[in-house]
Amino acid sequence: MTAVDELLAGARAQLRRVGPERAAELQAEGAVVVDIRPQADRVAEGEIPGSVIVERIVLEWRLDPAGTHRLTGLTADTPVIIVCNEGYASSLAAADAQRLGLPHATDLIGGFRAWKSAGLPVATGGSPALP
Repeated sequence: MTAVDELLAGARAQLRRVGPERAAELQAEGAVVVDIRPQADRVAEGEIPGSVIVERIVLEWRLDPAGTHRLTGLTADTPVIIVCNEGYASSLAAADAQRLGLPHATDLIGGFRAWKSAGLPVATGGSPALP
């Protein structure tokens, strides 16, 4: 097992990962879906309607519930579902979010591509990321 495989396994061990259908249910109940995919991927494949676009490089600043640069309305009790292409980078990001103080942070198993394959709604991609 490589070092990154061990890091990923450790991250996933602390998450209650969700599949596409459950993610859609949680979003309908108020969970914040955070898309960390690069813009080129969002343009090519689309976006989850209602998702918040945050570049991975600034994710921790946007998800720190005590930070001055956090997403509007974000608290430690906010359920957050992080989405990447296939569910690898999002696992690492969700574990980081938990360490920041978001105990309900998780990620989407299979990423955006699993969402799309499940036939769930997809919007035209290309929304700008939050600054």
